[in-house]
Amino acid sequence: MLISQQLLERPMAGGRPFALTALRHPTVSTLLADHRVLLADLLHGLGSPLHIVLPEIFEENVVRLRRAFADAGVTADILFAKKANKADCYVASAASLGLGVDVAGAPELVKALAGGVPGHRIGISGPEKDDALHALAVQHGCLVAVDSISELRRLAATARLAGRQVSVLLRSRTVGQPGSRFGMSAAEREAAVGLCAELADSMSLRGFSFHLNGYSTAERATAANEMIEHCLDARQRGLLAADLVNIGGGLPVCYVEPRLWDAFLAQDQPAHYHAAKDFKDFYPYGGQSATQAIRAIMAHPVDGDEGLAAKAGRHGVRFVVEPGRALLDQAGFTLYGVQQVDDRRDTDGYAIVTVAGSSFSLSEQWFSSDYLPDPLLISAQPTADELFPACVAGSTCLESDMVTWRKIGFPRPVRRGDHLVYLNTAGYQMDSNESPFHDAALPMKAVIRLGEGEAPPRWRLDGI
Repeated sequence: MLISQQLLERPMAGGRPFALTALRHPTVSTLLADHRVLLADLLHGLGSPLHIVLPEIFEENVVRLRRAFADAGVTADILFAKKANKADCYVASAASLGLGVDVAGAPELVKALAGGVPGHRIGISGPEKDDALHALAVQHGCLVAVDSISELRRLAATARLAGRQVSVLLRSRTVGQPGSRFGMSAAEREAAVGLCAELADSMSLRGFSFHLNGYSTAERATAANEMIEHCLDARQRGLLAADLVNIGGGLPVCYVEPRLWDAFLAQDQPAHYHAAKDFKDFYPYGGQSATQAIRAIMAHPVDGDEGLAAKAGRHGVRFVVEPGRALLDQAGFTLYGVQQVDDRRDTDGYAIVTVAGSSFSLSEQWFSSDYLPDPLLISAQPTADELFPACVAGSTCLESDMVTWRKIGFPRPVRRGDHLVYLNTAGYQMDSNESPFHDAALPMKAVIRLGEGEAPPRWRLDGI
């Protein structure tokens, strides 16, 4: 059943340290409330940290995004951005729903194909791809985004050698981000369009794509409009198949109640973090949802009062979108076992909770930031309620290995043997940075689906 945003649990602000409680999908709430023994057994048997992945919620998100594009009056091919999570179960869900996958290298392409996604639903967007990846893309009929004229020539040679025609997008720099390392300048794009006309026997120019940083819906709509104009120009030059505009990813996810997020930002300061860590930027945890962003992008006026969706429809242009985080919203969480507690409340005013594992399994530090939604405490031996300020550290030898720099106001003292639950970690958090540092095994992923009626949840290891 599709779950609306209004049915998610919505926390209230209050207390110090600031309570920044995550929104929670009903399926997640059911697992945490009714199946704690199962989760504890899985953590004990499979090790800490343990990632719980929930493909049913991924599938709900696919339905929700498809509906949002349909409501906006546009045709959009959705490609799941594989880089957002390595779990095989999400690719299997994508294949079962007829969804495409966006990949950036041969290993991701092989996994997408092995998961049942046909080549014609796979987009390849990595910069300056090597010849081996080109050969796979040509063989399986993938859509290839090309970053330079030199890559375009190499890809054409590969297609010619294989006796096939490859479908391409030309990735172009936008007016708003001319310094991007991705894509072609205006002069390069013009030359590349001409080259596509010359090499029409081995490649078909299907349209244009771009790369943007950030979550500005106005900027993304403006960039998409630029690409529509490039399609129209290419058609005038005889390349009539140019009917696709890839708007990339960048669909935001709302992790916490927006009013709570605004209140958090208003009071935030370095003193609220271990070692007075001063972060300059955070993910917009309480901003727009993906569906709100889709509506804003498609309705954005680009030619006078005409919205982007209307212009695309008028010219027969279809959109390609590459959401990762938005399809993984609420579709997984991470469990850590508490290994030790250094209670410094008498001296520093807070404790340091050390978990079995590291911050490599919560990847926000890759962006020089902190993962801000509060972790949940599951106590092995519940104690009386008592505000317990603490930050959370990993068990490596790195001073910077802080899973949570921010001081969390746990509702009771944290003890060795307790469990911490980090919610909504499937999108980019749980495995982007994981490595076998200290010769530790990579954390496992347990795939869980709730049973029908009174049946218990079913679980398996991902990839098996």
